[in-house]
Amino acid sequence: MAKPNTVLVSNRRARRNYHILDTMEAGMVLLGTEVKSIRDGRASLSEAWCKIEHQEIFLVDAHISHYSHGNLNNHDPLRPRKLLLHRKEISRLQKAVEQKGNTLIPLKLYVSHGKIKVEIGIARGKKLFDKRADITERDTKRQLERSMKQY
Repeated sequence: MAKPNTVLVSNRRARRNYHILDTMEAGMVLLGTEVKSIRDGRASLSEAWCKIEHQEIFLVDAHISHYSHGNLNNHDPLRPRKLLLHRKEISRLQKAVEQKGNTLIPLKLYVSHGKIKVEIGIARGKKLFDKRADITERDTKRQLERSMKQY
């Protein structure tokens, strides 16, 4: 059994391709076989994104594999899943997305008090030079740590 706040699936591409401006926790409407697959770590958020329709927010293109011990009533792996947020939170996210260049992406799936939660982030896409700057910053930080370790 997973411990509280145990990260089950993370979107590793998100921080490489986007500047994360703000994050928020949301619940998800899931089927039983989806919960079991996520707890087995058989989910992917790499292509996933969130959309807002009629004051509801949905997780789209998140791949949750079929449960291995499921039957004919297994779930569709790419179906849109409703996220559970308060109305004020949804309107705040909608205002942020309406700004040019912002989007909603899922960052990770985790267990919190027995429930599976998704952390979504308001993100702005990085340009190529931003990615290069991040790489050089990471390399200089690594070299600094090595030199500090030697002395």
